[in-house]
Amino acid sequence: MSEDEHETEDLQVEVAGLLLDHVHAPLLEDQHVRGVLPAPSEAPAVRVALGDRGECAPSRLTAYEIPLGAGEELRTSHDVVALLRAVHTGTHIYLSSRVTSVMGMDLYLVDPAHVKEAPFTTDDWASTLLRCLAHPSEERPGARLRGFLFREGGLLRLYMDSDEVPGVIAADVRPGGALTALLAALPSLLGEEWRTSDAVDDPHCRSLVDLTDW
Repeated sequence: MSEDEHETEDLQVEVAGLLLDHVHAPLLEDQHVRGVLPAPSEAPAVRVALGDRGECAPSRLTAYEIPLGAGEELRTSHDVVALLRAVHTGTHIYLSSRVTSVMGMDLYLVDPAHVKEAPFTTDDWASTLLRCLAHPSEERPGARLRGFLFREGGLLRLYMDSDEVPGVIAADVRPGGALTALLAALPSLLGEEWRTSDAVDDPHCRSLVDLTDW
């Protein structure tokens, strides 16, 4: 198997994991994810079926095939979600050659060149951050997620504990694109005293770390 094929498989796994949340929470309006399918014949694409919550009848589901390649690079799993939201919103005209069916579902073959991606929302970024903290790749991470709270102004409060700092520390963050860097730095940031203040309005932690400008 080539390196490109391995990368395609890994991205299909990422997309399936990212879309799991939308089995119960709508991806957009009243539409829920009812299936995530690796394209057949090892094609570098992923297929996603959308429909009402709990719907299983193929005739009431709509499937979209989204290519994973973007020139010489691969799209990210977030790119796939953004395209999926875009193609299922508003009116899109498909050539007859790009409309088919699979397993009883209408299947639309998406051409990303003719689709303007929907923006990734603050809740999307927050969900990604929380998933990474709740399911870390390390067996014993330097900091653990004990809880969270969505705050006004697009902020997210993380309740963490750490090997370096006793008790529960709250950290206010602004979810955004540099999640990998934040995840790597978070254990040490919790111990930076100049960022720390007393959590006078929050009984759920011993102190608060302001990471909103990090």
